[in-house]
Amino acid sequence: MRILVTGALGYIGSALVPLLRNRPAVDEVVLLDDFSSGSPRVLAGQLDGDLEVHRGDVREYGDVESVARGADAAIHLAAITGAASTHDRRDETFAVNLDGTENVLRAARKHDVDRVVFASSCNVYGRATTSSLDETAAADPINPYAESKLAGEELLAEYVDEYDLSGTALRMSTVYGWSPGIRFNLVVNYFVFRALTGRPLTVYGDGSNWRPFVHVADAARAYAAAALAPAEWSRLRYNVGANEENYRVEEVAEIVHDAISEATEDTTDDATDDVPVTYLEEEHPGPSYHVEFDRLAETGFDLEWTLAEGVDDIVARFRGDDVAAQSTEVAA
Repeated sequence: MRILVTGALGYIGSALVPLLRNRPAVDEVVLLDDFSSGSPRVLAGQLDGDLEVHRGDVREYGDVESVARGADAAIHLAAITGAASTHDRRDETFAVNLDGTENVLRAARKHDVDRVVFASSCNVYGRATTSSLDETAAADPINPYAESKLAGEELLAEYVDEYDLSGTALRMSTVYGWSPGIRFNLVVNYFVFRALTGRPLTVYGDGSNWRPFVHVADAARAYAAAALAPAEWSRLRYNVGANEENYRVEEVAEIVHDAISEATEDTTDDATDDVPVTYLEEEHPGPSYHVEFDRLAETGFDLEWTLAEGVDDIVARFRGDDVAAQSTEVAA
C-alpha cells in the first residue's frame, strides 16, 4: 500500500510515520507538510527509499492533488490546533481545517484513493452536562477549532454518502506523551514541563472539568489501524480513548505532582512541596466532556498506555533516567 499522511511532521505524525513504515502491508509513505509548525528533524533516521517528503499547503488544491495520485489511503492530520488560540484566528483555522479537508477529499475522489481517515477531536462535545458521551451525542463546539473539526466530519460524511468513499473520523481524546514532535501546549505535557522546571501547576477554574486522554503512541496506532483495516473500522465516527482514561483537570495536576515528587524524592528533602498546584478563577472555563469508548471496542483496539505511565515516561526522558517507564516505539 501507498499511504499519504498530511501534517506528517507534527506531534502525532512524527509517531505515526515510523509506525506505518514498520507495517508489512505498507510499501510507501508519502508525507505532505508545510513545515510551519513541524520540523524536518522529526524525520531523523527515516529518510530512505520508501519515504517521500513533500512541502505543501493543504489550502492549495494543487499541492494536495499532486501527492494523492497513486495513494491507497490518506490519513489527514494537517490542521491548526491549540483550541483556545483559535478564537483569535477563526478565518485561518477554517481555511486550514475545513478547506484543507475538502481539498483532501476532492483529491481522494479524483485519484480513487480507497480510504480517508480524518483527524477529528472529542473537543467537538464542548461543555457537556452528561457524564458519558458516545458518538450519537449532540456536539456542542465552543471554539473555532472544534467547529472546524465538526464541519470536516460533516464534509467527510457527504463524500462517503455521495461518492461511495470509504472514510472515518477519529474523535481523538486529548493527546499527551513523548514523540519526536512533542507539543507543550497540551495540558499534560505542559504540566510536566512546568513542574520539572520548578514552576507551579496552574489550574484555571476549580479543576472539575473532565477530559479523556490518549497517549500519542496509541493515537498513532489508532490512525494506522483505521487506515489499514477499514472493515474493522467501518463506522463514520469513533471516539478514541478508554473509559477509564477520563480525568478531571485537578486529577491530572495531582498525577503530575505525584510523579515529580516520586522522581525527585531522593534529591530533595521535601519533594511534595516542590510542585505547588494553584487555582485561578476563570470566567469562561474551557471544554468539559466525559466520553464513552464502547464503539471503539468493536474494532478490537485497546490503549497500551495509561496517563500515569505516560507522565512517568516524560519525566524520565527529561531527567535523563537510564530506563523510561515504557518505550513509545510501537512494533509492527
